[in-house]
Parts: sequence; C-alpha cells; structure tokens
Amino acid sequence: MSTFLFIFSLSLLVPLLLAQAPSPSHAPPPLKQSPSPTHVPPSPPLKQSSSPTHAPPPPPPKQSPSPTHAPSPPPPKHSPSPTHAPPPPLKQSPSPTHAPSPTSSPSSTHAPPPPPLKAPTPPPPPSSPSSACKSTLYPKLCRSILSSIRSSPSDPYNMGKFSIKQSLKQAKKLAKVFEDFLRKHKSSSLNNAAIAALEDCSELNQLNVNYLDSVSQELKSANSSNAEFVEKIETYLSAVATNHYTCYDGLVLVKSDIANALAVPLSNATKLYSVSLGLVTQALKKNLKKHKTRKHGLPTQDYRVRQPLKNLIKLLRTKYSCTSSNCTRSERILKESENKGILLKEFAIVSLDGRANFTSIGEAIASAPDFLRPEDGYFLIYVREGNYEEYVVVPIQKKNILLIGDGINKTCITGNHSVADGWTTYNSSTFAVSGERFVAVDVTFRNTAGPQKHQAVAVRNNADLSTFYRCSFEGYQDTLYVHSLRQFYRECDIYGTVDFIFGNAAVVFQSCNIYARKPLPKQNNAITAQGRTDPNQNTGISIQNCRIDAAPDLAADLDSTKNYLGRPWKVYSRTVFMQSYIGELIQSAGWLEWNGTDGLDTLFYGEFDNHGPGADTSKRVQWSGYNLLTATQAWNFTVLNFTLGNTWLPDTDIPYVEGL
Repeated sequence: MSTFLFIFSLSLLVPLLLAQAPSPSHAPPPLKQSPSPTHVPPSPPLKQSSSPTHAPPPPPPKQSPSPTHAPSPPPPKHSPSPTHAPPPPLKQSPSPTHAPSPTSSPSSTHAPPPPPLKAPTPPPPPSSPSSACKSTLYPKLCRSILSSIRSSPSDPYNMGKFSIKQSLKQAKKLAKVFEDFLRKHKSSSLNNAAIAALEDCSELNQLNVNYLDSVSQELKSANSSNAEFVEKIETYLSAVATNHYTCYDGLVLVKSDIANALAVPLSNATKLYSVSLGLVTQALKKNLKKHKTRKHGLPTQDYRVRQPLKNLIKLLRTKYSCTSSNCTRSERILKESENKGILLKEFAIVSLDGRANFTSIGEAIASAPDFLRPEDGYFLIYVREGNYEEYVVVPIQKKNILLIGDGINKTCITGNHSVADGWTTYNSSTFAVSGERFVAVDVTFRNTAGPQKHQAVAVRNNADLSTFYRCSFEGYQDTLYVHSLRQFYRECDIYGTVDFIFGNAAVVFQSCNIYARKPLPKQNNAITAQGRTDPNQNTGISIQNCRIDAAPDLAADLDSTKNYLGRPWKVYSRTVFMQSYIGELIQSAGWLEWNGTDGLDTLFYGEFDNHGPGADTSKRVQWSGYNLLTATQAWNFTVLNFTLGNTWLPDTDIPYVEGL
C-alpha cells in the first residue's frame, strides 16, 4: 500500500503552540487524577497462600567497580558508603571551559615580547588492560581475555570491541547448548515448566545474539562521540545482561536440576557479558566526554504541546466507525489524514463483529510488514471496542506498530496465564512486545489470574523506544514487566499488589496513577522491584509526577496490608520517585528489604520533591543506598537525560515533560 505522510499543518500548529507554550519553569501538566476510578475490575475472592518470591538472584559479585567508574553525585542526606554503594552512572556534563582573564593594555606602544615557547604536550600513554579492566566487575577475567589478543589494542575502545566479539561467540555457543539440551530432554523426564524455561532461555539468547551482532557492527563504523549512538550501545549491552539473568531466574524457579546442569556455561556467559558491558560503556563515556557532545539542560526545541495524534483518534472514532463499509477502507483513512498527523505506512482495523480487516489483534500484527524503519512510518492497528481474549505477541521483527483502542475499559485485552498454572513469569503475559518503537494508546491490558496464582503478568515489554499512552494495566503480583531497553509511560493506570512494576528497563513513568490492590493475607505490597544486576547498566525505574494511592479494595481495609515504594530485586536495584503524590498507604520507612541486607549498600533508591501524607522522609530507611536527591541528581532521571527521549518521543506525538 502506498506510503503517505501525516504532517500536521503549520497553519493549525502555530496558534496551538502560541496558546499552549509552556512556561520557562517547565512545570509538568496537571496530573490526571482518579483516586476512585469507576473502571477498577472487582477483586476475585482471596485464598490463603504463602507469599511467593521471585527466583533468588545469583550471589552478588565480590569485585566492586573502580571508584573512577561512576562519579559520585553530591552527597545526599543519607550518603552511600564509598566502598559499597556505587552511585548510578550519571550522565554528567563535561567541565566547562573557562575563558582566560582579559589582559590589561600595555603602557608602552611597543608590542610585548612573545611568550616563551612551550614544549609540546606528550601524548597520553596507551591504556593498559589492567587499567581498562578496573571498570568491570571481573577484572581478573577481563585481563585474561585481553591478554589473548595477539596485537594488544592500545585504547579502551578497541579493547571493548574485542570483548564484544568474544561475547558474541559465547552467545552463539549457548544457542547450541540450549538447542541440544531441549532436543535431548524434551521427551524425557522434564516437566512442562522446565521445558518452558528452556524455551525462554533459547528465545532470550537469540535476542542476545542479535543485540551483540548489532553492537559489533555499530562499533565498526558509527561515531563513538555521538550521544544517541552511545546510549543505544549501552542500552543493548544492558539488555544482554538482563536477558541472561531472566533465563537464569526462570531455570531456578522450576523444580528441576536444569540450572545445575547448565551452571558452568551460564556462569561463563554472565561474567563475559559483564566484562563487555564495563569495557565498552566506560570507553564510550570517556570518548563522549572528550568530544563534549552530551546535551544537558533544556533542549532548544520543545515538543510538549504537539498533540496532533488527537486528530487521528477523532477521525478513527467518528467518521470511520465500523457501522459502515468504511471500516475496511483503510486507504481512505490514509488519504483523508494526509498532512494532518503522524507518519503512517499502512492501516488495519480489528473488530469482534467481523466487519473489519481482522477479528483478532494477533492476526493484524502478523499482517504488518517486517522491519519497518522510522522513516517508513507506523503500521496503524485500530482496535474497536470489545473484550479480546487472546495472548498477543509483537515479535522483534514487527517494528513501528501503532496500536490505538477506543479507550480504557472499552478496548480490553484479557488473559489469565500464571506461574501457578505452569507458565514462566516471562511467558505468563497477556500481551508481550519486543518490536522496536511500539506505541499503544487507549487500551486496557489485563491478567485475571488473581492474587492466589502469584506471578501473573499483564504486559511484558522488552521493546526498545516503546511508549504507552492512556493505557491501563490490571493484575495482582507482577502486573507490568518492564523487562529491558528504553520505555516511556504517560497518563496510564497501573494496578497490582506484590512487585507490580518490575524489571530492568530504563523506564520513565509520567503523570500515571499507580494503585496498590489488596493482596493475599500476610503479604506486603511493593510497588516496584527493579532488577539491575550490574553498576554499568544504564537502567532503572523513574516515577515522575505520578499518583501513588490505594485501589478501592485496599482503601476499604488499609490497615490490613503494609505497602512500600519498592524493594531490591537485584543488588544494584535503582528506583526514584520524583514530584509525585504519595498517599497514606505507604509505610513511613518507605522501602522494604528483599532478603535481609542483600543489596542495601549497592542499590540506589531516591526521592525528590514528593508530596502527600506518605511523602514524609523523616522516618525513611537508613540504608547507605537510600538518597534524598538534589535537583542536579534528579535531572539525571528525567526523560531528557535518562532515556534521551527527546530523540525519539517526538515521533509519537505523545506529550511528555523532558525535565523537572
């Protein structure tokens, strides 16, 4: 089908910009508050059950990164221990170049004598493997890897490129290991859960092969001093480590000896991926600082008032409803939308009544072209009102999908898979997306398994540069799995109980309503469980200008449950709450341990400028990894600095605030 550009008319946009231009303070738009929403699904009857836990993380590495790895931020109220709690890798602006002091005019008319000649500055000595390896968690292994190079590279960048080649070889070896293991044991004594965990490992490892191959190619040719390039490389390598740990966690949870049988190759890969992450990340950051290309502060162009997406939604829901034959005439919608909105490639409509292109969302996604580029535009799927009982997967090759529904509680995608019923956490999701630049608008995603079924995911998102706008995520334990890569959520509703926002993406939530529901008896609610496993990962959860409150079922019996902002799923867990309303449901301590003292000195938890009865920090935990953020530190967790959102969010026409 022909490609059409949807570009919003400048004559219409200029008055809108003049009328809605934000003030210089860049204050976020008013929060869409709905403390007692009418669309909260009723809670199913509760059953007695012991509180489940996630798979125990592998033992934290003994080696801590060099103090030079991540520059320490200004000391917060609770300053982390310098030997145990490395702060997050902050994206700091380079030191400004100071102008020389003006010289006084000479009293004589004669020219002053020329300054004495200076000897040329000698070039810096080449970096040694020993020096470069200090940035990794496994310096001994790192030195061993680099010592195998016949012609030793003289700079960290080339050392990093060599380590990526070794990691790619390891990932390809693991692919064969998983394939052989599945072939030999699938028909033997392995139970369904064990087979499912192995299949997850195979899928995740293939993603790692793709990411590492992409990184290897990028490092050969791309500009290593470009901020967007550096962010992409860091993101892919962070995802490689996350995918590997997800495989490990799944194997540990199943009642089988698989984890022990695969312990050696899994351990080797864990360490090698970490070494590559450390070497490449530090080399790129040094190069970026040298060229001073990282942008800081406010951007020169402000996209927050661009919302032509509204025009497209209005067109879909009025003129082209499924009450007429126009429902299947997608080319007419493309034609009439020309020059009025975002860039579209093709178009499909889904409706349960059969009067559309498709009756299921999965069929519509399968029909989308593979590997669309940003310049190709979005493949738009309009899903009419209805309850779609299906399990949807957006695979990695289905890029640039734009999914638009009829609104929260109108277009609903529903499932009930859970760990209790034999599914892995990774594959229990009702909706799973891996395709880059995925966008969802006005859709409800549900997992109705209930609290008694433990881990039951509504949405698993491991799609880079993905966005959810005005969506609802409804479940209990593990509702929203922000698995990996870069993600953004705006004006969404999220419901759950235990660890109901969890994963290891670099993710920002803005203007969202986050509601804790009533869990099983004796369970504690934790809103977040962030899974950062390495201090070199550029990942974390940033919750900004959101509302943290109790759902109606919990609000009616608030004293029955202790509720916390989060707990550290992995030892380098990183989560911040900024400029948000925190309701009375949150305990005064604020945060909860995962397993004793594990991670309390290596995590990074922060709060900044929050308000509400639960925002008082005077009785917060006294962990060395807990921080009261300064404005400078908080800026590092904004859309602008944490995900470089100003380079990709404008294409979605979804509103966002780039700073504080």
